[in-house]
Amino acid sequence: MPNIELEYRALVNEAEYHKLIAFLDGNATDLGEDDKNVFFFILPGKLLKVVDNQSTNSAKIVLKLNRIGQGSDFEEIEIPIDPDQVEKSVHMFKSLGFTEVQQSFQKRHNYKFKGVELAVKYSENWQYHVELEILLSDREQQAEAEKRIHAVAAELGLKIMTDDELKELTAKIDAEHRSKTDHI
Repeated sequence: MPNIELEYRALVNEAEYHKLIAFLDGNATDLGEDDKNVFFFILPGKLLKVVDNQSTNSAKIVLKLNRIGQGSDFEEIEIPIDPDQVEKSVHMFKSLGFTEVQQSFQKRHNYKFKGVELAVKYSENWQYHVELEILLSDREQQAEAEKRIHAVAAELGLKIMTDDELKELTAKIDAEHRSKTDHI
């Protein structure tokens, strides 16, 4: 059975980021640090990534069968790999012709609050932001899970980004990345 992540995002400023962490530290289940160095391979309609989870000394290759801004449900295929194989995996995908790659270090801390997993994050591209997620075992759970995520977001004062806002932000990040690599 495929893993389906129901995933929403909200941008926050630095003060909101610290305030949210302080609230979650006192009111949520702390799932711990989850710092990751991620290599994103941009594909039409999909996202392939190699994830080096530095907080847990683990790694994986992930294929998301959807792109950010194309709905909130992401079927994922994950293959765990040895952390020593991250560099080799990135090289393999580049050698196969996946040349549009973005590397992003993500400072993350994960929590569980009222049945919703929250990753409170900072990265250079996205700046301060929050992912709100529920893992589904089947799509029949989606409507109830969406209600729960929206209720938690409202309680925490988070404005969930629309698909259009996500498309606009990711297009901007992709364009900035292309302009940087065009000059190399």
